[in-house]
Amino acid sequence: MTDTLRIPAASLTHRLASLLEGCNVAPDVALVEAQTMVAADLHEVPSHGVRMLPPLMTALREDRVCARPHYTHRKDFGACSFIDCDNGPGRHASLTGMNEAIARAHTFGIGLCLATRTTHWGRAHAYACHAAQQGLIGVCTTNAMPTMAAWGAKTRVIGNNPLAIGIPRHDANHPMVLDMAMSQAAVGKVNTWLREGNEVPQGWGIDAQGQPSTDAKAILGGAVLPFAGHKGTGLALMMELMTAALANGAFGHEIVAGDRSGLDPESTKLFLAIDPQVFGGLDAFTLRVSQYLDYIKANAGSGQGNWPGERGWEAYTRNLEAGVPLHQEIFNQLVAAGMKPDCQTD
Repeated sequence: MTDTLRIPAASLTHRLASLLEGCNVAPDVALVEAQTMVAADLHEVPSHGVRMLPPLMTALREDRVCARPHYTHRKDFGACSFIDCDNGPGRHASLTGMNEAIARAHTFGIGLCLATRTTHWGRAHAYACHAAQQGLIGVCTTNAMPTMAAWGAKTRVIGNNPLAIGIPRHDANHPMVLDMAMSQAAVGKVNTWLREGNEVPQGWGIDAQGQPSTDAKAILGGAVLPFAGHKGTGLALMMELMTAALANGAFGHEIVAGDRSGLDPESTKLFLAIDPQVFGGLDAFTLRVSQYLDYIKANAGSGQGNWPGERGWEAYTRNLEAGVPLHQEIFNQLVAAGMKPDCQTD
């Protein structure tokens, strides 16, 4: 058997949602969690895909994630919303947060939701993309447990605090989405390279002794490094302050003091939606986006690469037809978590 298996997306989504329902997660919440995980693998970002299900199931059974959360509005003020997500499953909480922002943007032209007491959201791409697919500019960020060395530190001092921005285009289903951690490479990506037996590039991280390393396992025992040095460091700091400090919530080092698993309970996420209709209109906006991209294509020459998210959409389309690509190790982990191995034949 090869290292990569192919599973129909609908079958895999159904199986994963059923596993979560077995952990007392409500069906609608379980479906969002499963869909978001599967979408990451369809985009060929396995670091944030279905491999995250078994740890989530363990956390649900240990009551480190609330299976039946009660969302509460701490404050509503015009275009702004502040919600407490009761440390429920993070993907559903994050979709709820972005929907809060979207609803306010439709009324006020701009909407912001600060969601506190959340858990890991998987991939930031999902929520910025969700807004952009509805014709709005979507922005989201979160704080997280420390994984990144910064300010000359030889160990982890701050989260890599990702940022995603979604821009609608004429093809509403395939917006442009920038999704980036503040580290040179996300921790999940280092995990992927370890699983696949690859040596990581120089500059991705340091080992437990604070020395530069190209060994994925050593980096996972040490720390990832910020991209562009002080720039990635500064952005990570600002994301921490725009989330945890604004919500009077837990900073990254306070999160990890309570849970070292990487599920980031008590983290805070910020969701922003901007409605182009308030300005020049959606059609005018997407036209100008296309015109500018055409200009870049005409002038960048052979060095012009993919737009943010473009390669992912190509993979998504290909894998939706061929089946979700799963590494054998991830498939085995899902089977060990209770998934029937016959899902390939659905």
